[in-house]
Amino acid sequence: MLADDQALVRGGLRKIVEHESDMTVIAEAADGLQAVDAAGASRPDVAVLDIRMPQLDGIEATRRIVATLGDDVRVLMLTTFGLDSYVFQALRAGASGFMLKDARPEELLNAIRVVAGGAALLSPAVTRSVIGAFARRPQAADPTGSPRLDELTEREREVLLLLTRGRSNAEIAADLVVSDATVKTHVAHVLMKLGVRDRVQAVIFAYEAGLVSPGEAGS
Repeated sequence: MLADDQALVRGGLRKIVEHESDMTVIAEAADGLQAVDAAGASRPDVAVLDIRMPQLDGIEATRRIVATLGDDVRVLMLTTFGLDSYVFQALRAGASGFMLKDARPEELLNAIRVVAGGAALLSPAVTRSVIGAFARRPQAADPTGSPRLDELTEREREVLLLLTRGRSNAEIAADLVVSDATVKTHVAHVLMKLGVRDRVQAVIFAYEAGLVSPGEAGS
């Protein structure tokens, strides 16, 4: 599903997506409210939403879509704005990825495939944005997070901490001197035990639960 208040943008996105043999646009929306309704009616695998739309912005639309469809849909946010508070708000609302509108077509297609596959676009730059948002909005740790953190093994905690630093699976494997397959298993266990949908939400969980604070994040 494509949602953007500019018809030319939607048309361009549709042309890019439908050129691919493994993708089909099944719904479009011109504002946030239409996006929520269209997602509920069409149940897309991926919803590509502009952050700034009339009636209802993309962040609130994401929150409502995820609340209704849960893990059946992945949301990819598009914006003309740089990495700022919009990123944090979008990810916290349940988005699985964040792309700038000036990204190349192949980057957009890759992003759609990544989130459709159940992963998340969590680059170090996006991670720094999430960390910065917490630094600007100090808040007490969520006491409900601790019991779930206690379920993690020592190695799984290490993996979670590395995720908060924006490390890729390959980088985590190098840091811990283990195989990529082992890292994937650890990440899957972390997500399952924390009850979160992807790496992005795991990072947010770690900060909200007080496992790590912005000042402790490394590069």
